[in-house]
Amino acid sequence: MNNNAPAVGRAAVARGFMRDFPDVIVTMNNVTRDSDGTKFHWTLTGTNTSPRGTGNRARITGYELWSIENDGLIAESKGHFDTAEYERQLKHGVDQ
Repeated sequence: MNNNAPAVGRAAVARGFMRDFPDVIVTMNNVTRDSDGTKFHWTLTGTNTSPRGTGNRARITGYELWSIENDGLIAESKGHFDTAEYERQLKHGVDQ
């Protein structure tokens, strides 16, 4: 996510968010195609109740930039979201 080292495998991609937000819901907002490629726009909502969690609710939006193989499967997915807003919501909650 956000140009960090890639998570490899399906389980690794979601592991951190699922650990930090056991009640996580990811909603698909839209799928678009532009000069950058195919983008899956999403909203994540959940409560940060992991063992080191803050107990605050978060609601962040972002997108995955997909590279699609000739067989129609996703070959690569690069996630993007506003890290500063995410950290603020962890600290203060979504409505602050």
